[in-house]
Formats: sequence, C-alpha cells, structure tokens
Amino acid sequence: MNVRFDTSVQELKYKVLKEIARGLFNDTLLNEYNEIPMRISPGPKSTMRCCIYKERAIVQERMKLALGGNKNIDNVVEVIKIACDDCPLGGYEVTNRCRGCIAHRCEKACHRDAIKFSETTRTAFINRDRCVNCGMCAKACQYDAIQNFLRPCEQACKVKAISMDEDHFAKIDDEKCVQCGACVSQCPFGAIMDKSSMADVIKILKDNNENKKVVAIVAPAIASQFEKGYLGKVISAIKMLGFTEVVEAALGADLVSDNEAQELATKGFLTSSCCPAFVSFIKKNFPTLEDKISHNLSPMATIAKWIKEHNPDCKIVFIGPCIAKKQEIKQESVKPYVDYVLTFEELQAMIDAKEIDVDHLEDSKLDDATYFGRVFARSGGLVEAIRQGLNERELNFDLKPISVDGLENCRLATLKVKNGTNEFNFIEGMSCSGGCIGGPCSLHHEIKDKMEIDMHGKEASHLTFASSTKNYK
Repeated sequence: MNVRFDTSVQELKYKVLKEIARGLFNDTLLNEYNEIPMRISPGPKSTMRCCIYKERAIVQERMKLALGGNKNIDNVVEVIKIACDDCPLGGYEVTNRCRGCIAHRCEKACHRDAIKFSETTRTAFINRDRCVNCGMCAKACQYDAIQNFLRPCEQACKVKAISMDEDHFAKIDDEKCVQCGACVSQCPFGAIMDKSSMADVIKILKDNNENKKVVAIVAPAIASQFEKGYLGKVISAIKMLGFTEVVEAALGADLVSDNEAQELATKGFLTSSCCPAFVSFIKKNFPTLEDKISHNLSPMATIAKWIKEHNPDCKIVFIGPCIAKKQEIKQESVKPYVDYVLTFEELQAMIDAKEIDVDHLEDSKLDDATYFGRVFARSGGLVEAIRQGLNERELNFDLKPISVDGLENCRLATLKVKNGTNEFNFIEGMSCSGGCIGGPCSLHHEIKDKMEIDMHGKEASHLTFASSTKNYK
C-alpha cells in the first residue's frame, strides 16, 4: 500500500514513529534507541539542516515526543526548540511599495514614534526598538506598503496562542491554545509536534494475555485516507495489530444526532459538541455562551461510553485525524470511557512497523452506522444528521443552521450569537478547514476527500438512526 503525505515534514514524522513502533513491537527499542537518528539521517551530508549533527538531534527530540513527551506539560502539543530557528523574526515591515508620499499617514498613525522617513530615499522605515506591532501604520498606508510578516505558526494560530520567547523560539500559551493542530501542520520546519500515546497502545496490544477486549473506534474521516477499495483491508490491518474489535465512531454520531435533535427542539438554540477544539474555543473565548454548547458527549465518547458500560474491563483506543481528541480524553466527562487516542499518522506507522502487507489482506466489514453518521467527517454533515434526527422524531422545529469550518469562521458565527442574532439557531462548528477531513494528522488533504466521504456514507446499509442505534439505547 502506497503511503501519500502532503509534506516532507509529515514523512519525517512518520519515519520516526515507524522506527519507535518497530522497536516497541520487537522489544528492541532500548538497544536500538541511539541508532535511530543515524538510520533516519545517515549522512555524511545533511539533507534538511545546517549539519548532520543537528538533524540527528532534532530526530532525538521527535523520538521523545513519540514516546509521550514531557509529562510536566499538560498540553498535548509541544515546541521542539532546536528545530525552531530558521524563521525571520516577523512583524510589520515597509515593502518596496512605499512611494515616499508626502502625506505621511503612517507616521501620524503611530503613537510610538516608530515610523520615520529616510532623508535620502524619502521612503518610510520602522524603528524596531519602538515598534509594538500594533498595525496602525499598515491600516493608514494607502499603498498597502506596510505588511505584517508573521511566522507560519503565528499565522496559522487563530486564537493567538503562539508568540516568541526571549530567545525567539515559538512559545505556546496553554491558556489560549485549543489544540486545533494548525501550528503542527503549518510549521515548515516541523518544530511543533503532538505527543504520542503509541507506546502505551502497543504495550496493551502486546500484553493482552487475558484476552480482554481492546476496541478501536475509527473516525469516519478514515474513508478519505486510503485508495478506493482499501478501507476494508485497513480495518483488517487494525485487527492484525491486536485490536479485538473495530467500531465506527459514526455510530456514536448517529446516537448524538438523534439525541441532539431532541435537545435542540427543547432548548431552541445549540452549538455542536462533536469538535473538541471548537468546544474549547467557545469556553475560552466566549465563556458566556458555554451554556449554548450541546450537553451531548462527542461521537467518540458517546459510543465509547456504551462499550465501557457493557465491557468495563476493555480498553478503548480512538483513531482519527485530530490532535484535540488527545486533549479531550483528559476531561473528567470523557476520561472514564476512552483510554488512548491514535492519529492516522500513528496508525500508518504501526501497520508498517509490523510489516503488515495490507495489499493482500481480505476485507473486513465495517457497517455500524448510517450515511448521516459517516458524513460527520466533512463540514455540513452534522447539519444533515440533525435534520434527519428531527424528521425521525417527528419534531416540528424550524431548523435554521449554519455550518462553519476553520476557527476564524467559527469566531464570526459565535460573535453573531453573542450579539443576539436570530439568523440561525444551530451552529455546526469545526475547527479544521473542510471539517475532520482537514484534520492536522490526516495522511494527506486532497480535493476528492469530501467525495470519498460521501461515497462511503452512501455505502451504509443502515438508512435510519432507528436502525443503526436500536441495540445501543
């Protein structure tokens, strides 16, 4: 099975995860630990950094995160400082669009006396010692000659959780961070990475001598990650890793949609609860609207709760494209039900570390959910599911939904609610562009991903929530 990645940063991450997984599966990691950086960066010449020694040092830092990272840091996202050193400082700069006009609006707009004009070229320049990056000069310039050159991680973060420390390394403000993972996927040097629970998962898969259940709950976005016809083979590969059962998170989405339709009709207004980054965004940025968030657990936690109630000794691992799920399982309301979270990147690394020949596996059936639960993976899917829930329950409620993806769009919709809008009565909020198919730990992001999800949805044999959830109520 060919593995497709969007970037070479992802490929490097995959190589590290694969080497760690191989060592854990084969019980050779302790002996091989110091050899792994040299396998990944054999040298003698460097291919990514200034020298081979720095390349290998960065690989070592990635290995630490692959094994769980710093236990004293609660955030599941960490900065690899040694990898964070090649970005310009950033901030507002005067470009060659400056005409040296005589209006000097930029100079007048600056209250810090940071803008001056050269006596020789007559063009503007910024005194860095005085500038506080307020942006007033850029707004005043009629030529758009002053631009804000943010670092990619800062530009990607829509909650302003990333800044620079005194040594100009990226720094994450955990009070603001919602674990959306945008910085992880957008840093061109891979200097920000999510911690992995892969070592813990491999341990329970290997030590399962008492034949206790180890259940994998797979996100519906998995249908967008592999070539057509491969999903059944991938499910078989997951079982070959040692999982005793594979369940669709889309079944949890069916249960959530059915319940959420009733909750919406009762309360009259709701925001969705399926995306943990969106939920965290509301709680941290619009705390007065927290009571508007649906009281339903996410699809992952909903189906995990049912499984745990009927199999208390089992272990449950969620597999998806999302970093925020790693933070979600630390919540008191979710902690009892989901033990670990793996990403699609980590799953691929484990399958390849085990040398499982996916191409020649037989298909395993995965048919727990409806079309509506499966299309939760893309923006707009939850709205379709809520409408289906209202219809099945025969609830006479005038649904006026809005589907927003990306935190910037989520902010705009939430601001309207705060200001008392009556344009809509249900917000489907997804922190990632396009929904879960745009998750930061997807193997790739392609235009056809939405189509793949819709096709996967249409293959579901269950046509109604009543059918798919009858054994789970």
